[in-house]
Amino acid sequence: GDVLGAGEGWAKSILFHQQTREEFARFFARGDSFALGVCNGCQMMAALKQIIPGTAQWPRFVSNRSEQFEGRFSLVEILQSPSLFFSGMSGSVLPVAVAHGEGRAEFADAAAAAACAAAGLVSFRFVSQAGEAAQRYPANPNGSPSGIAALSNADGRVTIVMPHPERVFRNVTNSWAPPGAGEYSGWMRMFRNARRWVG
Repeated sequence: GDVLGAGEGWAKSILFHQQTREEFARFFARGDSFALGVCNGCQMMAALKQIIPGTAQWPRFVSNRSEQFEGRFSLVEILQSPSLFFSGMSGSVLPVAVAHGEGRAEFADAAAAAACAAAGLVSFRFVSQAGEAAQRYPANPNGSPSGIAALSNADGRVTIVMPHPERVFRNVTNSWAPPGAGEYSGWMRMFRNARRWVG
């Protein structure tokens, strides 16, 4: 359920059950598997980083700086990352649905945040209307450093995103779309990328 610490609790039910932990570890280690964690799934998978290869620099996700649930439309920029979901999308600026109370990326320290960014693991970030990394509320709805909103593992098979691109892949679900934009928004490409990856 969408309750405080839901993703962390979900992760602990995996990590503290030996058979389940081993099954998840085998899945993440397979070269032919991929995973997408959204919102609570993002929080849960971040807490599983000890069994997901290439995620040692990932943060954990904690309460928003606003200390309240944030439900809004925000703007994000897709960055160059290994994520199979965002292949060919670097530079895209897209509106996305936000609905979370615990979406702030928390790193051990500033050096850890810098190392994660330097490794190219940040898949997208909240941006201002001017296209700059959003540092302040409300453009950055949760207070994550540098507007971090999505991360990939090192080989691109595992991606976690705090906002909800799956809610806005059709233009009819967006508050506005340019005339003639067609049925699908730019987010549809991430799902087509996943289909292309599996062959």
